[in-house]
Amino acid sequence: MKICRVRYGTVVRYGELRDGSVALFPAHWQIGDPIDPAHMTDDVPVEDAEFLVPVEPSKIVCVGRNYAKHAEELNNPLPEEPLLFLKAPSALITEGEPIRIPAQSEQVEHEGELAFVIGRMCWSVGPNENPLSYVFGYLPANDVTARDLQRKDVQFTRAKSFDSFCPVGRTIQTDASVSDVRVTTTVNGELRQEGRTSEMIFDIGYLIRYISEQMTLNAGDLVLTGTPAGVSRILEGDVCVVDIEGIGRLSNPVTTIETSF
Repeated sequence: MKICRVRYGTVVRYGELRDGSVALFPAHWQIGDPIDPAHMTDDVPVEDAEFLVPVEPSKIVCVGRNYAKHAEELNNPLPEEPLLFLKAPSALITEGEPIRIPAQSEQVEHEGELAFVIGRMCWSVGPNENPLSYVFGYLPANDVTARDLQRKDVQFTRAKSFDSFCPVGRTIQTDASVSDVRVTTTVNGELRQEGRTSEMIFDIGYLIRYISEQMTLNAGDLVLTGTPAGVSRILEGDVCVVDIEGIGRLSNPVTTIETSF
């Protein structure tokens, strides 16, 4: 099932993307609620729906250096445990919206990766629990990064959190196995990144257990799982595409903004 969030006239609702239409859920439905097809009474043509960011997370948790070759290309040691950082939810955009390069940075780079959405609150997931039972679904994401500011600041907050620095796909795929799927990023049709999720140092189950030991994950929270090698600079006029096998495709143009402080 492909779950989306759309604006139809003045109404904003979640729904299921079908062939040519969106079947809307009841107005009160939120990520993590049961899905009852009997209550999906409104069917909206795709051309009449404005697709919005499909998640409204309380936080975006990201995992750094989760692919060995990416750590190597940045001359960083392999982590002994997951390297966690946060992106501001205000950085979220979706398919087709522009990545905006801020005036403060001269080296903005793409980081295509698999993301997942938490389906119910979890904290300190125990060894006898299935951590994947907390996953609502999966979608492509781009952990856009101002690399020069990341190096300058040492910590990641500013470099990762500019508005538009977290593009995500417009649908959440709820029925998928992602233990070994292909992750690619192209810029203007040129392949820049390629990897498989089986190459992750820490898999999704491990990440859920680990993150939940540090903080409560709420329904709708978003987790980005790390990026393969091949990160590179993006410039005004580029089109950056992240493709996750069996999950979805995310395409965003790149533009600039003239903002300084």
